Amino acid sequence: MNRYEFTKALETGNATIDQEHRELIRAVNKLLDACGEGKGRASMNETIQFLNQYVNQHFSHEERLQKQSGYPGMPAHRIFHEKYKQTLKEITSQIAVSGPTIAELGKLNKHISVLITHITTEDKKLAAFLNQA
Repeated sequence: MNRYEFTKALETGNATIDQEHRELIRAVNKLLDACGEGKGRASMNETIQFLNQYVNQHFSHEERLQKQSGYPGMPAHRIFHEKYKQTLKEITSQIAVSGPTIAELGKLNKHISVLITHITTEDKKLAAFLNQA
C-alpha cells in the first residue's frame, strides 16, 4: 500500500495551505494504514469521516483565500474541489460498506494521486498569486 509523503515538491510557499496539506496527507496515510492493517470497521469509519471533513474544511479555507484575494482561477478551482469531494465521498462510502477491497483501495489511491497533482500545479499557482497580493 502506497503511503504519501509531504515532500518539498508539495510545498506551495503559503504556510497555511502547506500546513493543511500536511494534515491531509497524514489523514490519508491513517486511512491507508487502517485499511492495510485490517482495523475494525469502527476505526476505519472514524478515519473516513475525518478525511472527508478535513478535505471539506481545507477546500473551504482555500476558497476563502481565493475570494478575499480576487484570485482569477477561482471558478475552475472551485469546480475541481466540488467534484473531488463528491468522488472522495463515493469511494470512502464504498470502502465503509464493502471493506477495503483491492478495487476500492485502487480507486482511493488513484484519487489521492489526483489531489497530489492538483497541489503541485493549481495550489502552487494559487499560493504564488497570494504571495503577490
